Amino acid sequence: MKLSERWLREWVNVPVSAEQLAEQLTLRGLEVSSVLPVALSFRGVVVGEVMSATSHPDAHRLTICRVSAGHSTVLEIVCGASNVRSGLKVAVILVGGELAGKTIQPAQLRGITSHGMICSAQELGLAEKSVGILELPPDAPVGMDLHDYLQLDDYSFDIELTPNRGDCLSIVGLAREVAAANGTKVCVPSPSPQFATLSEQVPVVVMVPEACPRYLGRIIRHVNGQASTPIEIRERLRRSGFNTHHPVVDIVNYVMLELGQPLHAFDLERLQGELQVRYARSGESLMLLDDSTVVLTEKTLIIADTQGPQAIAGILGGKDSAISPTTQHVFLESAFFSPGGITLSSRDDGLQTESAYRFARGVDYQLPEIALERATELLLTVMGGEAGPITAVTSVADLPIHPPIILRHQRIQRLLGIVLDGAEVEVILHSLGMVVQKQSVGWSVTPPSFRSDIVLEVDLIEELARCYGYGRIPTRRLNSSYAMIAEPEAELPITRFKQLLVNRGYHEVVTYSFVDEALQHELDPTVESMVLKNPIASHMTAMRTHLWPGLLQAVQYNQHRQVQRVRLFEVGLCFVKQGNDSCQQTAKIGGIAVGDAHPRQWGEGVRLVDFYDVKGDVMALIGLMHSAEEVRWVPTVQPGFHPGWTAEIYYKNQNIGIVGALHPHWMQRWNLLQTPFIFELRWDAIRTLAPLQYQPISKYPSIQRDIAVVVDHAMPVEVIRQKVVDFAGPLLNKVQIFDIYVGEGIELGKKSVALGLTFQDPSRTLMDDEINSVIDRVVASLAREFNAKLRA
Repeated sequence: MKLSERWLREWVNVPVSAEQLAEQLTLRGLEVSSVLPVALSFRGVVVGEVMSATSHPDAHRLTICRVSAGHSTVLEIVCGASNVRSGLKVAVILVGGELAGKTIQPAQLRGITSHGMICSAQELGLAEKSVGILELPPDAPVGMDLHDYLQLDDYSFDIELTPNRGDCLSIVGLAREVAAANGTKVCVPSPSPQFATLSEQVPVVVMVPEACPRYLGRIIRHVNGQASTPIEIRERLRRSGFNTHHPVVDIVNYVMLELGQPLHAFDLERLQGELQVRYARSGESLMLLDDSTVVLTEKTLIIADTQGPQAIAGILGGKDSAISPTTQHVFLESAFFSPGGITLSSRDDGLQTESAYRFARGVDYQLPEIALERATELLLTVMGGEAGPITAVTSVADLPIHPPIILRHQRIQRLLGIVLDGAEVEVILHSLGMVVQKQSVGWSVTPPSFRSDIVLEVDLIEELARCYGYGRIPTRRLNSSYAMIAEPEAELPITRFKQLLVNRGYHEVVTYSFVDEALQHELDPTVESMVLKNPIASHMTAMRTHLWPGLLQAVQYNQHRQVQRVRLFEVGLCFVKQGNDSCQQTAKIGGIAVGDAHPRQWGEGVRLVDFYDVKGDVMALIGLMHSAEEVRWVPTVQPGFHPGWTAEIYYKNQNIGIVGALHPHWMQRWNLLQTPFIFELRWDAIRTLAPLQYQPISKYPSIQRDIAVVVDHAMPVEVIRQKVVDFAGPLLNKVQIFDIYVGEGIELGKKSVALGLTFQDPSRTLMDDEINSVIDRVVASLAREFNAKLRA
């Protein structure tokens, strides 16, 4: 926000320099990013009047002007501006004056001597760009120094405000801060009530009082369309970063900058019937001033008449009812709109305006009447006319409330680390406009209506620290009594499991705990869902029983955005209904992998991820705490999973999870291009299993034996491996499947499975005879159990 220092000092004039004033504001949390003079440095520029203007005889683009510069001085000046004309008041720099570091001297222009120069706003630093020379008001006193006339002994402050300080987006708001910082009071000009000379009113109906608790308006007829905005208002608007337009628009902007209350002006002749404050209806649109059309959503708050939308409430007016040079009758609007509604409308419609910026941060709900009276006063003074009575619609129940906040001595000391004197606390709070009552534990404090950001005790303490001065609070070393938390060695923290998955290429996600009840029933019809009474969306009606449906949605989201290789995992709670009023919460670790098995690179071939890749990830997870050799993979048929690529995971006969591929039906339904492989483990089951125990390495040699057996092709290899472990007995140290062969020499419908067996005893050297006996027992048992034959 930009503002004029002179304008601010009219409200609170303190004996400090511009730099000191900027520092005071910055130290109070209102950062002043720049302090710049409002014009360039110049000397010898006065108000002049063009007495005559004739074309140059040798240059059709030049004009020879006779300019009165006061004190009976008439100068002949050659000017190249197209807007110079007789009777115009202008800014003239006299011979000997200085501008942009140069001294003005008489100059020959096509044979005519020019004694001075008529200046443009850009040349004087009064505008970044300008067309033609600066035109001054007809009542500007000829010969008066331009510095004095425009009061250019001034600075423009650029202040960067935090979102919670919407109360400082005005002169009066900043004046309050300056007054509080210097222990003085604000000189608030009170607009006198404008008595109605008309009885005419526009009927107003507020259909959504929760979005617009207060709406005021009044008619002003017979304004002078030929009037111009006073130079003082124009200059203050310019120094605040606003362009000037029509006097009505300028006055509305001026009052917004002065008081912080946005207003809007309609051309009364273009309104039909009553005004309605309501939400837009489907299909409604509004043409803006730049001739563009915005299609309104049903969440957009609008001002409408019987013809349709005329303005987006609190944001922007429409072209059809906008003020124009021919406007003679005006309807002035001043309202309080809910900040949340304005934020939503501004975001949905993509419109950012000064009014929306203020309403979204909270405007004082007591301001609309004061601002309306002030704008009426200025309009009648500048443009004349007659004012009607104020039409007011107020929903008291929907206005903001500011209940008292209990502020405790102990809480102040605990948060600030210092003891503030009670009298100083009260002085600070009173200076901020708060009502303070003494209590046994501290104070009862009621914030003013313009401080909507103060709702908690900690907000008051922040104000105390800000006004007391952060620099006055001593720096102290942080004292800590942190105690080491004992973690059982048998239980690894979940972060270790997360880190392992990240190291293996997975990314952690957090999906919603709510899912579609019908979809969840299709995926797992054996479990009854916990149905929500008040779901946040129609497709989030039940609590999830598994993690993997949410992971599938994340995969689909990524693949629709051309991300084909996806590795995701999540740790979260799942919910299973138990009885009518309770549920069982189970913590789970779920993961999903789809796409290429490895990132593409020249040294490795391209292949898709498969069951065994994900199985390896699961084994690595379990191996953090337990021996993966004791894990069993039991083929299963589960809803949602591929019947041939799915296994339940058992550790010492306890079911701890599942791993498998998504069923082709669900691949097609979810429009997935490649098969996802999924795993889901019960965290409570993993963390409570017995951890790995240290086993000393045997100093005796091991014996290796390889066998290959021919079994039915449908026989799961894991079942064979587990039976070998059972049949071999305690001497078997390790078993590995190193080959599966189907082809020449193997009967149709059969396969050859090769296993590597390692035998070792920790206390003695094994003999070949006893190992041969074990091998014979294993082969015989496999033949008996599976009709397996030893491959020749």
